Amino acid sequence: MNPTLFEAMFEINVAIILVTVSVALLVWFQRNLVAASARRMMGMMTRAGLDPVMATEGDRRTKAVMKEAGRRCRNCMREGLCDRWLAGKVEGSNSFCPNARTFRALTGPGGSTG
Repeated sequence: MNPTLFEAMFEINVAIILVTVSVALLVWFQRNLVAASARRMMGMMTRAGLDPVMATEGDRRTKAVMKEAGRRCRNCMREGLCDRWLAGKVEGSNSFCPNARTFRALTGPGGSTG
């Protein structure tokens, strides 16, 4: 085999491997973000007095509301504050949470949000 052809094939294979690893890392990172967001949302629901199971086993309307709440949670830019609040390191209400009103409405009159 011609040395320049061998070098070109080697470089192509290295490029393919690098692209594959990059895509795998991006997929892993995205899944990690989604899992962390779901964990925070379930924690918020629990602190609000809601059963987190309702997000997946509620009626059709509740599932739609929870799907929207999940979207808001994934797009929230206050992950650090949320983690600290859930860990009890920040006092006060969860009014910083984009889902606080939704969770209060789902708990009904007298519902507690921590």
